[in-house]
Amino acid sequence: MRKTLGRRTALRSLAGAMAATMVLAVAACGSDEPSGPSAAEAGPTGVDDGSELTLWTRAPLEKQAKLLVDAYNAKHQNQVKLTVVPNDDYVAKVGAAAGSGGLPDLFAADIVYVPNWVNQGLFQDLSSNIDGLDFKDQINKGHLSAGTVDNKAHVLPFVLDLSMMFWNKQLFRDAGLDPEKAPASLAEYAAAAKAVQASGKDGVYGTAAGLNCGGCLVFTWFPSIWADGGQVLSEDGTESKLADETAQKVFSTWQDLWRSGAVLPASAGETGPTWTAAFTEGKVGLMFYPATLLSSTPFDVGVAGIPGPNGGASTFVGGDGIGISKDSKKAAQAWNFLSWMMSEEAQVEVLAKNKDVVSRADLANNKYAAEDPRLVTINEVAGQGDTPVALNFQQAFNAPNSPWLTLVRNQVLNSNGDLQKDNGEVSAVLKQ
Repeated sequence: MRKTLGRRTALRSLAGAMAATMVLAVAACGSDEPSGPSAAEAGPTGVDDGSELTLWTRAPLEKQAKLLVDAYNAKHQNQVKLTVVPNDDYVAKVGAAAGSGGLPDLFAADIVYVPNWVNQGLFQDLSSNIDGLDFKDQINKGHLSAGTVDNKAHVLPFVLDLSMMFWNKQLFRDAGLDPEKAPASLAEYAAAAKAVQASGKDGVYGTAAGLNCGGCLVFTWFPSIWADGGQVLSEDGTESKLADETAQKVFSTWQDLWRSGAVLPASAGETGPTWTAAFTEGKVGLMFYPATLLSSTPFDVGVAGIPGPNGGASTFVGGDGIGISKDSKKAAQAWNFLSWMMSEEAQVEVLAKNKDVVSRADLANNKYAAEDPRLVTINEVAGQGDTPVALNFQQAFNAPNSPWLTLVRNQVLNSNGDLQKDNGEVSAVLKQ
């Protein structure tokens, strides 16, 4: 199911994509190669000699970034200075710094930007360092592959954001469903949604989705295709496979749910900002939902991977990767931070302790996650997911009125679309 080709996720606005293009143009005028020792010369753990390192991250990752930096600084001679940048300003800041040779030693990037930024040389090659980690095969492959070009890896996972299936256990009980049993296929998911709808509770709907939000839809519907062994893109990211048999089953299931009245009506116009609100308010029986919201869901929920039409489980592996910038003169020291970040100490005692998803499959069932089996499930499904990549992914799938959004709305809401034609429009953008 997983491909070795680099993949990427896209959950940001078209404005962000345009800004990323500006970054690439500016970066071409960047500085000379760094003069310090390379990360590859630093050995498996890098150099801890009291150097000051700089790290940039965008605001949505501030909590996890601060936890990691504070824990590292407390036990190392090197000291990392963290800069948190407003999300809307991040791409422009990276672009300006890339053009002037002023990138920090380390910087995180939404996986949506990683493939382009790696192709433009903003990150240093970490292949030999990552190959030297004895747990390399346990690192989340979606994030690794997103930063891999010509078999050279440039980033490690920083923070993972996953899509999962959540269900309201009380609404399941009210509908006569087993609250401890996850729907095992998309067909069972639809049956559960209809059962909740049929319970007749005022203001309650079976399911919900962001049907006017391209990013929401790739985040939640692509995993149903992967779970059945299907693919959404060709190997080179230039052809959409969303007219294939598995994708057709996904669309027809949602069309049936919409026609049956089991989908929250507001889903039709939902552009993203409030797409999870109704579930959080206890008004939706089950939906595909961000794993990061588990701790803020104020009632008892079940959690499982997103199923395909015939079963299986998968997830969209989003979040941010992190690497050493092209401008860093302290790559050996920066690798010390990165290698520690992937260690059991950092993954378990910092991230897992804070109920965040770990980036290593061998640490999925850690002592903190074991206190809540749902966290173990999330960690395990992370290794079964994927992160799609295409240089024009943003324009094809996430832009307002993208061809992907047109395809979904035609298949689910309008029931009058030509799937082959709409799929061809997606491919046309991917090939630009």
